[in-house]
Amino acid sequence: MRERAYTLITGGAGFVGSNLADALLTAGEPVVILDDFSRAGVELNASWLLEKHGSNVRIEVGSVTDARLVQRLVRGANRVFHLAAQVAVTTSLRDPRLDFESNLLGTFNVLEAARAMRKPPAILFTSTNKVYGEMDDVPIAKDGDAYVYADMRPGISENAPLDFHSPYGCSKGAADQYVRDYARIFGIPTVVFRMSCVYGTRQFGTEDQGWVAHFARAILAGRPITIYGDGCQVRDLLWVGDLVEAMQRALAKAEEQPGEVFNIGGGRQNAVSVRTVIRKLQEITGSEVTLETAEWRPGDQRIYVSDTAKAERQLGWRPSPLWEN
Repeated sequence: MRERAYTLITGGAGFVGSNLADALLTAGEPVVILDDFSRAGVELNASWLLEKHGSNVRIEVGSVTDARLVQRLVRGANRVFHLAAQVAVTTSLRDPRLDFESNLLGTFNVLEAARAMRKPPAILFTSTNKVYGEMDDVPIAKDGDAYVYADMRPGISENAPLDFHSPYGCSKGAADQYVRDYARIFGIPTVVFRMSCVYGTRQFGTEDQGWVAHFARAILAGRPITIYGDGCQVRDLLWVGDLVEAMQRALAKAEEQPGEVFNIGGGRQNAVSVRTVIRKLQEITGSEVTLETAEWRPGDQRIYVSDTAKAERQLGWRPSPLWEN
């Protein structure tokens, strides 16, 4: 008897992947997860999913760099959320080859597996705002302890020029363009999410990635926090539940709108500085924290805020207000 078609989530034991898998499984959809378990904490997410959903979820331990494994799993999927990636700029600087293989070669394997099928599944790829580089051409100013757009723009739109910066930006940016082009050249229904900062449950944040969770854990543990640069950097924070909703809406439209790109984040209403987040977490926890400073990190954007107008218009989606969740 042929196995029922499933949703494949690469990197599905990670922060976003486990939240997405939980939402799909709760709705009664079978899910297969491919994850290499290289990130600390993801085994806890996998155990949680198995305990909660049992045999409706299947977990395959392996890497998207394994082309044969990817082909086998994509062949049985009716849609693919491709989230597996090396996600830290700092790691990409230390080991560019790992970054290249995980992000670009892994994505190529997913696309080629889909291209080999008579009816390719829809694919959603999670890209990053880092594809826009430092955006030195965008005028900014400082307002108190936060950078702002000097021209009062609502955020960065999908029409902003690409400027890959750092090995991470190059690998994700090149993969981003492959995903777009496979829709154009081979007719595969794809969608790209260029994401800002996501926070929420089941995030095991580190200093290199998942900084909101990292700050919260450090404050609760009484550990100092290192601020790179001046701490006035601004990001638009997005609750993971809102991201999961946007992902499902976008992939449902991929057949009719293949190759679309969306900037996905909390938008202007959820734009906050690093220092503001630290103050808010101290207020929530009632704890103090020692702040240490260090030099700016390479390619760190002074401000990045997503212009979510396209997603709101085409997907009927809007992020919820910060701190509401």
